[in-house]
Amino acid sequence: MKPEGELERPPTIPVKGIPLIKYFAEVMGEVDKFQAHPDDLLISTYPKCGTTWISEVIDMIYKEGNVKECGQKPIDKRVPFLELAAPGVESGPELLKRVPRPTAIKTHLPVQLLPKSFWEKNCKIIYMARNAKDVAVSYYFFYQMAKIHPEPGTWDEFLQKFMAGDVAYGSWYDHVKGWWDKRKEQRILYLFYEDLKEDSRREIRKILEFLERPMDEQLVEKIAHHTSFQEMRQNPMANYTNIPKSIMDHSVSPFMRKGITGDWKNYFTVAQNESFDAHYKRQMEGSTLQFRTEI
Repeated sequence: MKPEGELERPPTIPVKGIPLIKYFAEVMGEVDKFQAHPDDLLISTYPKCGTTWISEVIDMIYKEGNVKECGQKPIDKRVPFLELAAPGVESGPELLKRVPRPTAIKTHLPVQLLPKSFWEKNCKIIYMARNAKDVAVSYYFFYQMAKIHPEPGTWDEFLQKFMAGDVAYGSWYDHVKGWWDKRKEQRILYLFYEDLKEDSRREIRKILEFLERPMDEQLVEKIAHHTSFQEMRQNPMANYTNIPKSIMDHSVSPFMRKGITGDWKNYFTVAQNESFDAHYKRQMEGSTLQFRTEI
């Protein structure tokens, strides 16, 4: 039996072959019917690829660097999470019914599950990808603290599941490749976590250009500072400490844990690394997509 007030950790539910968090799967009917506004901006990522980071950057751009305005609501209210659903939390589809449009919207859905209206309305999309090894480690810790996921098991068990795509949102490989290929036919800016980590100002300029906003170096500086890991980690409007402990338990592992590139080296054994590299090579064969596992 779970302690009073603690959620059972339900198994994932497949939606068109993609495993999703049970509560998310249950609102996919509503998500599927979602009508995008032509000027909505979609922020898409596989989980633990800097979604909150890029969302905060976008919100700062939208609010022209007004930190006070950005601090009035948590990030999940400023950039609604399309398929979000959990006990005691307003769902993404419900929140989006009352949010002024157009707006920035975040999703972790792979291309094949995205509501058709985003394609039909030719919405701009920013996709951010992160190297698989760091994602696997970060996702393992996230599974532990975000209790709407199934039990992660040991690190080795979780890594095997991650490689097999037997985790929420399915295969990392299919996700990053699916969006990479889609960029040839849609208005998609494809960014890399490692690039943003290496030179955030350069990447913020790319985003401003993509959004057809004036290039303002003061704004770039302000955003780079406000969205640094150190700033965001202590910002209650960005670090998800507003979410009930029954859903996200920050005492298990903080939502914003390390925010670095190369942390995988602290967890992968030599054998795991060799096995992962061989599997990675097979999965990514034929793709032009390339990642850096260290900076």
